[in-house]
Amino acid sequence: MVATIVWGTGNVGRAAIRAVAAHPALKLTGVLVHDPAKAGRDAGELGGLDHELGVAATDEVDAVLATAPRAVVYAASGDIRPDDALADVVRAIRAGAVVVTPSLYALYDQRNAPPETRRKVLEAVAAGGGSLFVSGVDPGWGNDVLPALVSGLGGTIDAVRCQEIFDYTTYDQEDSVRYLVGMGQPMDYEPPMLAPTVPAMVWGGQVRLIARALGVELDEIRESVDRRPLERGVSTAAMGEFAAGTQGAVRFEVQGVVGGEPLIVIEHVTRIHPSCAPDWPAPPSGDGAHRVIVEGRPRIEVTVEATDEDGNRSAGGNATAAGRLVNAIDWLVAAEPGLYDALDVPLRPATGRLGRRRR
Repeated sequence: MVATIVWGTGNVGRAAIRAVAAHPALKLTGVLVHDPAKAGRDAGELGGLDHELGVAATDEVDAVLATAPRAVVYAASGDIRPDDALADVVRAIRAGAVVVTPSLYALYDQRNAPPETRRKVLEAVAAGGGSLFVSGVDPGWGNDVLPALVSGLGGTIDAVRCQEIFDYTTYDQEDSVRYLVGMGQPMDYEPPMLAPTVPAMVWGGQVRLIARALGVELDEIRESVDRRPLERGVSTAAMGEFAAGTQGAVRFEVQGVVGGEPLIVIEHVTRIHPSCAPDWPAPPSGDGAHRVIVEGRPRIEVTVEATDEDGNRSAGGNATAAGRLVNAIDWLVAAEPGLYDALDVPLRPATGRLGRRRR
């Protein structure tokens, strides 16, 4: 059994606790929390399970890493603290752990990460013998292994488009929705996540991964952003009021240009209410979906809808991100120490887990 720590118990961390507990090759041996109020609580409670796991959460990082865990699921956010997140991850790798995380955007496409970032990770790998794999859902499997897999079903491939289409009132992180993305803000507000170069910084690595999988050279990576105001005020159950005239929908693309044309496109369509931008793409049902469209012969379209935590689509997406990472741990433990990306780490069947919850 691989002794595994979950570091962070937010949206992804909750799902990671459940995924580790369900995995027949892993043993949850610790949970790290930032909020002192969570210290001492059982991991099963923090993970939303209906039973205890016998592992108490703690905020003592040194003590947990001193137990020499073989794996760490780093689920603390890196959105507004990338340097701190990298320092935490490097620390765990130096302690000899295989680390999996969605929190370091620069390392999704690790081959093209900033040299200083790669240097820090590789020095930690050499010193401690650990490994690092960075992935998630979007960015993550929704625009790396899934489009690569689907493309293999085609004859001729003309273009690849990956879409995330979501109602963000399902997302349990109001500050991110209102301030990072700008929902409910005046239209002259400049959301940090939509600032020039930021979408390409976050999702450009995924475009490069698809291009590498397809064996094509990119001319460049471009981005486009469109925003729409709410025509009328709306009231939401989870996040309160959003006034008419404020931002109600965002659509952006990160485009991989090949031969002068955008042939690899990652597109996000995000709303705070379905009445805003009704002419933009919508999920086939519910509040959100991930979709891959391979234009060619044949034309192939695959839509994935995931739900968790009482039918929540955002929680479902977070759970798939946690699953992709947690399910990679035993492969990484068996592999050589190193820095890996999504094209290195296979997506494998859930061997040994069918019906496991009922046993």
